[in-house]
Amino acid sequence: MRGFTLLEVMVALAIMAGVILTVLGSVNYHIGIIAGERDNTTLTLLARNRMAEMDQSPAKGEGTFAPFHPELSWKADLLPADLPGLQKLVVKVWRRSDGRGVALVRYLPK
Repeated sequence: MRGFTLLEVMVALAIMAGVILTVLGSVNYHIGIIAGERDNTTLTLLARNRMAEMDQSPAKGEGTFAPFHPELSWKADLLPADLPGLQKLVVKVWRRSDGRGVALVRYLPK
């Protein structure tokens, strides 16, 4: 009966360890990307919702999204636009802990 030598088993285990580490690193990297995209989607949807509310009565303001998202803040600014007869509504939403955020711009008639 023939078997594997100790050297063959050690080489096979080293190859398996390399493959497993590569796969785990790749999975971890992609989970980080998915988490970042989920955060960006949440920030964008909340900014679009705030902008839709501001369309009804545009004004400057700021606040948080408590109680559902107390870690997120928003700020809306009405700025003059480069074109006459228009004003620029800028809505920013960001996470206070790391400063990541999005800003949406809409042009409104005066």
